[in-house]
Amino acid sequence: MSSAVSLGILVTLFTEPRERARAIAVFSFTGAAGASLGQVLGGLLTDALSWNWIFFVNLPIGAAAIALAARALPADRGLGLRAGADALGAFLVTAGLMTGIYAVVRIEEYGAGSAHTLGLGALALALLAGFLVRQRTAATPLMPLRILRSRAVAGANLVQLLMVAALFSFQVLVALYLQKTQGYGATATGLAMLPAALAIGAVSLGAAARLITRFGERAVLLTGLTLLTGVLGLLTRLPAHASYAVDLLPVMLLAAGFGLALPALTALGMSGADEADAGLASGLFHTTQQIGMALGVAVLTTLAAARTEALDAAGRSTAEALTGGYRLAFAVGTGLLVAALAIAAAVLRTTQAEAPKSEVAIAA
Repeated sequence: MSSAVSLGILVTLFTEPRERARAIAVFSFTGAAGASLGQVLGGLLTDALSWNWIFFVNLPIGAAAIALAARALPADRGLGLRAGADALGAFLVTAGLMTGIYAVVRIEEYGAGSAHTLGLGALALALLAGFLVRQRTAATPLMPLRILRSRAVAGANLVQLLMVAALFSFQVLVALYLQKTQGYGATATGLAMLPAALAIGAVSLGAAARLITRFGERAVLLTGLTLLTGVLGLLTRLPAHASYAVDLLPVMLLAAGFGLALPALTALGMSGADEADAGLASGLFHTTQQIGMALGVAVLTTLAAARTEALDAAGRSTAEALTGGYRLAFAVGTGLLVAALAIAAAVLRTTQAEAPKSEVAIAA
């Protein structure tokens, strides 16, 4: 709930293009900062106490966030439940997504062509189709389909789905690679991943807004996606026994491309929605982010596990088998980013209202 409305609040508070670009960049930075703190402190808590503490620590953090939000956020009133709630639509889309993801993660056990996989896949598609039908007929739809008529909204969400699905393999599989093949502990893994989070945070806070103002969202997005494609492309060459400084640190620093891509993509996605639909566009944007994460983990880890099992059966060492599985997942992730780059180049355009000053001057 909080994720769905946070971006909508942001874009309604900051309406001037330069201010909005800066606010979105700060918003992206806080996400990167949270990720970096979570990785390092999560490792410390796991090593010093137990893994359960990565959940317990959220209680005081949540209490502090609620207290700050109550004071800082503007008071507003929505339509309330009397206007109706699309409970059936919520059930259909949630059940459809969960069924589809469950079908994917059980492929290794049942096989891609099994009745179990195909049956659940068909059920997931039927539930999602039912959701779309429901949105056309419901008096108060969960996601009015008019939002997808915007080229910017539809394109940005599709690009984000592909981008997040690919990049979540970086966060999950690199951590597994460090622990299972390189022998890193929880704290060492968090510290090893820290340069990526710091690079993302520094770029999103320090450069993204200025670059977007100067060159436009589309150019910044394409640059960021190109850097991220390089990240996963380099990871397809990971050796079973790596040197952190040579094989991993350059990859961590190139991850700064996410600090360019996310603010630009967010600005493009929200630019296609008017003020009345800002909350809807925000909810859709965060939903595709969560779906991308879930699908990315389900598909890429399943592929990695299947490849590892095949290499292990062929007599490869544990480290070589695991690394081979991770490489396959990174190769598929690279393909997803290439697709995202192509769609962004073909579909997304910088809006005239938010175009760089140089472009406006030339047009004049």
